[in-house]
Amino acid sequence: MEEPTRRIRAAHSDSTITVYQAYSREIGLPAARDGRFPAAWKRDRMTWIKPSFLWMMYRCGWGAKEGQETVLAVEISREGFDWALRNACLSSYAHGLHPDRATWQRQLKRAPARVQWDPERDLRLQPMPYRSLQLGLSGEAARRYADEWTISIRDVTPLAHEIHALVGSGDLDSAARLLPQERPYPVEDEVLAPLHG
Repeated sequence: MEEPTRRIRAAHSDSTITVYQAYSREIGLPAARDGRFPAAWKRDRMTWIKPSFLWMMYRCGWGAKEGQETVLAVEISREGFDWALRNACLSSYAHGLHPDRATWQRQLKRAPARVQWDPERDLRLQPMPYRSLQLGLSGEAARRYADEWTISIRDVTPLAHEIHALVGSGDLDSAARLLPQERPYPVEDEVLAPLHG
């Protein structure tokens, strides 16, 4: 079956979805230890969450980029994730989807969440022909994410390094077996329709 151009793929259960972020050790290690974001985590700044493990690996260089050395798997409530989607705006203007650029800018300014679709990545971090979701959270959404939606936080940096080492040695089959099992995330069409730029 052909993969749609835009689809949310994620590790999820009946009640939770796993998203990924990468932080400095000063933020990431206490977050993983305590299962909550520390006070130093700025709730008034936009934060981007990524349901795609490999897109996170592309973004953080397998946990090697400065300030992104700790890769976190954050399990959040599906209720919270769905709220963010329902209250999101596309991060860029889409002709035909928005009546005009000014209307989109007003929506973007009001929205506590924004959606961006970026090419999914393969194990070598090369772009795939379909896209994965990034979800930016600010204001109310960022605060809810940190203080209400988060169920657990795990440090998956060792997993990132192990998969990267296998890819580096050419053992893609073993690397693929270690990847989190991501599958299509169920979202109502009317929720995603305004976000398909």
